[in-house]
Amino acid sequence: MATTPDTPTAPSADESASWREILTRAYAAPLAIVCLGIWLHAADGLLVATMMRAIVSDIGGANLIPWTIFLYEIGSIAAGAASGLLALRYGTRRPMAVAAVVFGIGCAISAVAPEMWIMLVGRLLQGLGGGGLSALSFVTIAVMFPKRLLARAVAAVSVIWGVSAFFGPLVGGLFVDLASWRGGFWFFAVQAGLLAIWRLTRADTGAPATTAAGRFPITRLLWLSFGIVAIAYAGIEVSPLRTPGFILAGLVCLAVFLRLDANKGENRLLPAMPSLTDPLGTALTTTLCFAAATIAIGLYVPFIITVLHGLSALAAGYLIAIEAMTWSLAAALNSGAPERRDARNITVGLLVITFSIFILGYSVAFGPVWLIGVGAAIQGWGFGMAWTFVLRRATAIAPADQRERIAAAIPTMQRIGYALGAAYLGIVANAFGIERTGADLATAAIAIFIACLPLALLGLLAAARFVRAPAT
Repeated sequence: MATTPDTPTAPSADESASWREILTRAYAAPLAIVCLGIWLHAADGLLVATMMRAIVSDIGGANLIPWTIFLYEIGSIAAGAASGLLALRYGTRRPMAVAAVVFGIGCAISAVAPEMWIMLVGRLLQGLGGGGLSALSFVTIAVMFPKRLLARAVAAVSVIWGVSAFFGPLVGGLFVDLASWRGGFWFFAVQAGLLAIWRLTRADTGAPATTAAGRFPITRLLWLSFGIVAIAYAGIEVSPLRTPGFILAGLVCLAVFLRLDANKGENRLLPAMPSLTDPLGTALTTTLCFAAATIAIGLYVPFIITVLHGLSALAAGYLIAIEAMTWSLAAALNSGAPERRDARNITVGLLVITFSIFILGYSVAFGPVWLIGVGAAIQGWGFGMAWTFVLRRATAIAPADQRERIAAAIPTMQRIGYALGAAYLGIVANAFGIERTGADLATAAIAIFIACLPLALLGLLAAARFVRAPAT
């Protein structure tokens, strides 16, 4: 795996790596670039969620609030899916700079938007840029850091996610209370501009891995986007005919995307189709399933616990933020583990995540509130144990010419999992009366978490093959 030109020869990947090694002159700047890219992507959603009430009060469009989230996610998934191919063709320097510029332009459009529909244009561009920044940050890690330092670099990224969970709402609240919500968007636009300039001033560690020609995969990205939109739309209003119809249409679109992509050879977006047999496919399936199985904690838990247990919105938000904080802590503490322990750490972490679903299912419905915090902490700890090593394990089993693709595909599949999981759980929640109160809402909460279990079990089946695949 490529390293920066002035990197000393790394010891064996089985030896533990220290934080001191990754903070040397050779790696500090690439790590800072990666962390800034992840910060912009991770904090954006929390910033906007905090400012949304002030935004709607100013420019209206309350009925379009869900689309500010959904368009961002669609943009993120489409850009993330294309990032591996772009990195293979052009390296990471120019695509990452372009992603930062697109993100900054989206922020600027949102900052000056006089109406909500104009902000939706900005949010779509923010999603395209943010998704590209996230995926290309993982590609940068895979390319610029030797294998033994990958876990440390991924742990640093996990810490940034935890920091964003705390400071994203804080930054949004400060702009709303002390200045203007428009200033929050300008604040992120400036950071994106600085990242673009910084990334352009640092050369890639080597030439692009391929010079394969081909058109930009607009058609495949549209099939992917249409599939996710159709499944999400199926859950808005549950009915015996409408819901299955949109689910079927969405699955057909996703199947067409996967089939078209599989036939594109060197121009494909994903290194493999999600599967339970192919080694790279199992890595993608594991990521997809566990993202979908755990989206409930951010999607429905804040709403349910404010109604059932009387918590304020702020208290509910920070209760759920415990997951991100323990994720970051576990990632930092476990990141020095040698490569030979990757399979064990991934397996134990995923089992811990599955166990947390049982705790959250009971505590969200019946309490006590402190047990919800315990469940969130356990889930975050499981992710911190497992996700820290998923990238290192995936790049270890991937052929050399597929490492950029798998590095970009992992965060992209995670976001696809979040989107599909949200759509799937939306159908379950609406079918069991999520809008009701009392015992009916508790029943809906239980149903939501029961629906998460098959996804987690499927992810465990995929992981069993993933962790046993031999390194290339």
